Amino acid sequence: MKDEFRSLSLAVVLSFIAIYSVNYFFGITPKSVAQQQMEEVAKEAHQAEATVENALFEGGAETEELADVTTVLTQDSRLKFENNSVNGSIRLKGARFDDLNLMKYKETLDDNSPKIELLKPAKTKNHYFADLGWLSLDKNTILPTSSSVWKTSDNVLTPAHPVTLSWTNHNGLTIIRKISLDENYMFTIHDTIENNSNQELELFPYALINKNISGKENTRSVVHEGISGVIDGTLKEVKYPQLKKGNPKTLETTGGWIGFSDRYWFTSLILADDDKAQITFQNNDNDNYQIDYLGSRLIVAPHKSKTYTYTFFAGAKEIKLLDKYKKENHISKFDLVVDFGWYYFLTKPFFYILDFLYGFLGNMGWAILLFAALLRLCMFPIANKSFTSMAKMKALQPKINDIRTKYGDNPMLIQQATMELYKKEKINPASGCLPMFIQIPVFFSLYKVLNFSIEIRHAPFIGWIKDLSAPDPLTLSQILHIYVPGFLDIGLWPIFMGMTMWMQQKLNPTPVNKDQARMFALMPVFFTFMLGHFASGLVIYWTLSNILSIIQQKTILYKNGVK
Repeated sequence: MKDEFRSLSLAVVLSFIAIYSVNYFFGITPKSVAQQQMEEVAKEAHQAEATVENALFEGGAETEELADVTTVLTQDSRLKFENNSVNGSIRLKGARFDDLNLMKYKETLDDNSPKIELLKPAKTKNHYFADLGWLSLDKNTILPTSSSVWKTSDNVLTPAHPVTLSWTNHNGLTIIRKISLDENYMFTIHDTIENNSNQELELFPYALINKNISGKENTRSVVHEGISGVIDGTLKEVKYPQLKKGNPKTLETTGGWIGFSDRYWFTSLILADDDKAQITFQNNDNDNYQIDYLGSRLIVAPHKSKTYTYTFFAGAKEIKLLDKYKKENHISKFDLVVDFGWYYFLTKPFFYILDFLYGFLGNMGWAILLFAALLRLCMFPIANKSFTSMAKMKALQPKINDIRTKYGDNPMLIQQATMELYKKEKINPASGCLPMFIQIPVFFSLYKVLNFSIEIRHAPFIGWIKDLSAPDPLTLSQILHIYVPGFLDIGLWPIFMGMTMWMQQKLNPTPVNKDQARMFALMPVFFTFMLGHFASGLVIYWTLSNILSIIQQKTILYKNGVK
């Protein structure tokens, strides 16, 4: 029994440690390309590096004074776009996507809070933009750069009205760029290369996203933040600290996608299933990161034309929408940009159940409580068997106390006599641990859901809980009007949760070993302050789950005649 309780304690503690450490220790770094690259690919990579340097230069050096976003947006001609989910503009100089706001999401809970600015122009703080273009190994072939101005007769891009841009080098090359926007966050760009010269054209498509994170903290969150992508059918995740300056990561892929992933927001360049490309992740100056791909060679015969399609996503990680894109647009594993964790088979269904309950009840807090009740109902047979075993152990407590009195301070004899008593009464002490082990993956999965689900961000409950994805805001320092150290400064819901955990523990049989008994007595305190800084939705779930367990356990104790 001693070993069983020790194993249980160790499992619980290690489980909580794992919440914070799993992503830190198991971040996936892209593997190196095994095969030797062809000479042409090396040349293409060199050309791509030149494009990278150009984009970085325009992003602004650290010593350059940064400008206000509003000021920068007025410096060049722009083509506006809008739908119900986004609005912003495309800079006609370079045909750059560098201005995009998310219309359904605010930065804070304040009514006057600004909308989320996802993309921002170069030479502004934390710039974030995407460029699409063409490269050639022929130095005499003039192609558009980030300084080239595209022409258009359109005024605004909407889902009902695609727009057309054009650029020509006056040497027989014209690029017609048609841009479409769906009802959500997906841009589709069709580039038609018209070769009106007498020479064959050999071109390579490229696309890049450049992001600056200066001043933003690189947290070791349970949710992945950094670079994500599906390369040759395999999910790759790289946290920012894993990319060192001057040490780019280069891979080759057929199909897939690459992007920058934040907790709730996401940008991505998406390849068609049969597109072959060379992908690069790099850190340009410790705060400036870039992802880009270089596509396969495109040959355009004289007086002919060919079309290439780019796909660019910039928006929120709405799980149902990502699943829709995955199915309808045939984007491989697109939903995995959401960090479902190890328990994918639980986490994703949990989200869909919560979302369904939310649609039924209209409040995410009540949906979480109903979800907790349904989980307890599903685990009722297992918990019932466990609590019955624990009730029998509780009924034997007087006899166990007699054993302690008889053998005094000899723990080995106490242990042997106790186990013989359990064997005689046909009680398995380990069965009481089963619900706890079942709860661990459930806890992890729900913890993930409450951390990554944009649907739960800023979702209110009753009373003072205005955001179920954030810790309880009504903390001890606010209630008592005194200074409380950060770790100890917890809210009321974590205190309620700790009280229910203490009450539940009182219904369990006391461990034979005194040291174990003292450790278990401290566990409600430990869990209270640990969960005190977790999402309030998780604490509310845990509180109701404890209350339902107490009711079930007291009922079983009563049936077994235990006072």
